[in-house]
Amino acid sequence: MTISKEAVTARVDENPDIVAARKVLKVEAEALLQLQGDLDAEFVKALDYIFAAKGRVIVSGMGKSGHIGNKIAATFASTGTPAQFVHPAEASHGDLGMITNNDVVLCLSNSGGTKELSDIIAYTRRFHIPLIAIVGKANSTLGRRADALLLLPEVPEACPMGLAPTTSTTATLALGDALAVALLARRGFNAEKYRVFHPGGKLGGSLVKVEDLMHTGDAMPLVPEGTPMSEALIEISAKSFGCVGILAEGQSLAGIITDGDLRRHMGADLLEKSVNDVMTRNPQTISAHALAGEALAQMNSTGFNGITCLFVVDNKKATGIISVHDCLRSGVM
Repeated sequence: MTISKEAVTARVDENPDIVAARKVLKVEAEALLQLQGDLDAEFVKALDYIFAAKGRVIVSGMGKSGHIGNKIAATFASTGTPAQFVHPAEASHGDLGMITNNDVVLCLSNSGGTKELSDIIAYTRRFHIPLIAIVGKANSTLGRRADALLLLPEVPEACPMGLAPTTSTTATLALGDALAVALLARRGFNAEKYRVFHPGGKLGGSLVKVEDLMHTGDAMPLVPEGTPMSEALIEISAKSFGCVGILAEGQSLAGIITDGDLRRHMGADLLEKSVNDVMTRNPQTISAHALAGEALAQMNSTGFNGITCLFVVDNKKATGIISVHDCLRSGVM
């Protein structure tokens, strides 16, 4: 018996687990859309406080809000806004000393009445430290004392009992992302700066530049035009790149000799020739400011015969050399 695709889909749609899951996503999605429309001048005020701060963004929250706060602080820090999470209970036992007059505090509480936040709130008021609140009730303790109030939409939690923090934590996290990304845009934070905070893993590798990996100076295999092939072969063997660059007058790169060039000119008279007779003129090159991924793609391109090295050229002069092995060792894919 063959079951149609429509029948299978209908069964999935009627599955109570799928129904429950889709209801959660629908409620939370609707909350985010409402939050988007509710953004107002208070959001800009919050950005102004953070942008003007000479210190860090101190994020705090209790329970589930604390978990969200940790992620918000991490997002700030990785996008150019120094930030740190301070646990409100620990703050009451000495960690208030982590907060300075140069900082700005971001407190998270759906109810706005979380008692563990009271000492942090009082501390910011005493020392005139800007306080931003992400809160569900404007007339709450936190809401009334905040310098900038980011109000969560009045929507039910996605939990069927309306108790477990679900919709509220999703909206809080989204607001944190919105703040971080808006600040990123204000600061002109670009991919190069992003790489500074993400040097590891695939992300770091994808943003590595050629200048970070290239070999320079005496490490480059180079000989001048007119060099006998016997000397060029010694240079190729000594530098272990499998090629040698040929320099014209003024140190510009005139050509390159690769293993492929040697095979094409292999014969009894090879050592009697000069590099000018063997080299490939106008070789493929790359800029030091290009991404290493671009260099790897160029070397792997079938149009360039699968070359394994590229000379790095600035104003026609060879300033370095990069190989496919350099890219792969650094995680460039």
